[in-house]
Amino acid sequence: MKSEKIKKINVPYLLGYIFIPILICALCFLLSYLFFPKGNMAVILLMLPPFLAVIWWIFGGKMIFKKNQKELEKELDESGFNRNHTFYGRGCMVVVDAVNGKLALLFFWNPTKKYVLPAGRLKQAWVDDGETGRGFMTGSSQVSFLMNVDGVTIRVYTFTSNRRWAMNSDYILKGIAKADMMAKILMEAKNRG
Repeated sequence: MKSEKIKKINVPYLLGYIFIPILICALCFLLSYLFFPKGNMAVILLMLPPFLAVIWWIFGGKMIFKKNQKELEKELDESGFNRNHTFYGRGCMVVVDAVNGKLALLFFWNPTKKYVLPAGRLKQAWVDDGETGRGFMTGSSQVSFLMNVDGVTIRVYTFTSNRRWAMNSDYILKGIAKADMMAKILMEAKNRG
């Protein structure tokens, strides 16, 4: 277990993920304009790359993240890591070995870097119910648990929505229950680590 600092975002990966498809589209548009102003090849060069870029932006990152999740799970199992609790968040995967006091993290925007560290490096874990508004307008559209590892705050969502829900709705209550459970498990692992 290395003592390297956690990075949630790999900037070259993020920029490449966004801008390489744009550059390929621009190159195809230029080739179409210079060499194929009319005909089937022009249509292919103008239509296919943007379509593939949109498909890449929708599914590419998810496929890379899922592949690396499976690899991390396999590596953890082979190394003797007890995967007592695994939480698959939208932007982060958290795996806790509560018996040995270890923690494994994988981030969506840094999928090639797998962090396995002693849970003792965890400073704090807490729940954010996302409550906003006053009176009858009180509600939430997101619930998460947060953890501070080596001064880096990591937020993992247990519920998100594009609309605000009342604080007593089943969605919010289930999200809070999940977040509370994970925060307790993390602090228990920290105490054992």
